[in-house]
Amino acid sequence: MQDARGGVIVVSPDLPSHLEEADAWSSCFVQQQQQLLDSQRLLVAHRKPGRAVDSEGPSLAAPLNKLKLVQSSLEEDPEDVRIEFMKYFKSIVNLLNESRAREEVSIIT
Repeated sequence: MQDARGGVIVVSPDLPSHLEEADAWSSCFVQQQQQLLDSQRLLVAHRKPGRAVDSEGPSLAAPLNKLKLVQSSLEEDPEDVRIEFMKYFKSIVNLLNESRAREEVSIIT
């Protein structure tokens, strides 16, 4: 987790223990890594083949319900997952570029 600028947490919403573990992992990223923002973490609820995707999503604890949730089922529509991940990845790259630009300005001034 050292020097992490984002985190993707993948869970199986059919297993309650996964949601509990996701909360623990998300907390680790916030506490250990310079307070990663909610926008820097992505929660993917992946369904097994043949399982219907719940339109409302899994019920999440208070810290997790603030994160961007992507429901995935690669067998049904993998393109949606790819698009959402690329949006997330671009946001992380933009944050890095902004941080680098601020650091360069602070060195110059």
